[in-house]
Amino acid sequence: MVIKMEDEIEVKHSVTNTLSYGSGSLAREFLSMAFSTTVFFYYEVTVNLDVWYVVIGFIIFAIYNMFNDPIIGYLTNRPFKFTKKWGRRFPWLIFGGIPFGISYFLIFTPPDINIVGQVWVFAWLIFTTCLFDTFHSLYFVNFISLFAEKYRTNKERRRASGIYVPIGVIGVAFGAIIPRLIFTYGDLASYTFQGLIIFIISIVFMFLAIPGFKENPKYVEDYLKTYEQAPRSESFFKSFRNALKHGSFVVWMFYYFTYFSLINTMQNSLDPTVLYVLNRPAGASTLIFAAFMLGAIASTPLWTKLAHKVNNNKKVILFAGILLGALAAPLLFLEDYWGIIITMLFWGVGLGGFWFMIFPVMSDVIDESVARTGKREEGVYAGFSQFFARLGIVSQALTFGIVHTLTGFDVDPTSSLARWGIHIHLSLIPMIFIFVGVLVFWRFYKLTPEKIKANKEKLKEMGLE
Repeated sequence: MVIKMEDEIEVKHSVTNTLSYGSGSLAREFLSMAFSTTVFFYYEVTVNLDVWYVVIGFIIFAIYNMFNDPIIGYLTNRPFKFTKKWGRRFPWLIFGGIPFGISYFLIFTPPDINIVGQVWVFAWLIFTTCLFDTFHSLYFVNFISLFAEKYRTNKERRRASGIYVPIGVIGVAFGAIIPRLIFTYGDLASYTFQGLIIFIISIVFMFLAIPGFKENPKYVEDYLKTYEQAPRSESFFKSFRNALKHGSFVVWMFYYFTYFSLINTMQNSLDPTVLYVLNRPAGASTLIFAAFMLGAIASTPLWTKLAHKVNNNKKVILFAGILLGALAAPLLFLEDYWGIIITMLFWGVGLGGFWFMIFPVMSDVIDESVARTGKREEGVYAGFSQFFARLGIVSQALTFGIVHTLTGFDVDPTSSLARWGIHIHLSLIPMIFIFVGVLVFWRFYKLTPEKIKANKEKLKEMGLE
């Protein structure tokens, strides 16, 4: 059904179709959250790999990740023999999705460290995490790109975000909670078993996403015609340089990086907090994760209403960032289980707002790029966005390595100094990250509603809307 929404172009996708698209977000968020909240702690504490081996392994993974994403975005942005029949994004989403889940399982099958030693387990960490990222990139770069191609107007994008973001948040909740209902701190076999279960669940949601991943044949045909008229001959590095000349993109990427630094650092701090600060089993962390997920999901309708009312994507995502930083402050001192749960519930409101606005803001940036260059290169920009996001993995790994070394975490994680260190990387350092991002984005991001409207008018004139 075609739905008219004020003076915007009609909404072309049904709620059911967008729900299917959202299932793809659920699968991705499910695997990514399980990975980001489990792997560092698993290798450092359960496998007993030296913390600096884990840090270096994650830095290598992040560097590979940084280049893998934009290269995949660059390579998949051009047409192939199957593009006309199957679409630009659909084949890559299918080819990336299933191996994405399998590679997650492999991460939790390292060789016995007591038999092979630290170096071989370190090598397994690097191999499996990089394999995981290869399929994640193939899947997620095309998932992001499809959003900007599929939903063309501001209102449709916000409407779609209001539908699929809560579904993605459910995926995040599942990824945080379900593994901890399966594994036990210190039990290697239980971690392997949860890896298998997570893989199976992810496949189910991948299949549910297939209808939402199918593309509009007209958009595919328009793209092929545009490519034939002006085939892209730029090299990968030239495309990268051109993206770095795009001021709005660079400023947004810096904010995106500080957001991921906050998220990675806080989420990876929760298991050490539960085990060493609160002295509780793995299952106790489920309520903490559930609290901020509930805050994110419950607040999505409010963020949807606010975004429509304010009609200024910059203001809304700035407000979300400020909430993320301010509501992390109490965690610097809290050591009460229920106090942490309540704090994380409210912190989730800020998280929900940032999640809700990521794709609309990224789409504004992509629209400006198309208006500047006359080319639809969503895949290239999506890949480059992950390049900057993965710097957040580096910042998290270095934060843990430095703080754990200075506070003697590996010697005695229960000492008062080590516990204080956990508070620092749970609260203080993430606050610094996001507030720096807020200041830079507020000062230098120039895509106002007026400029966004002008870009859309130019795209219409160019026949690229």
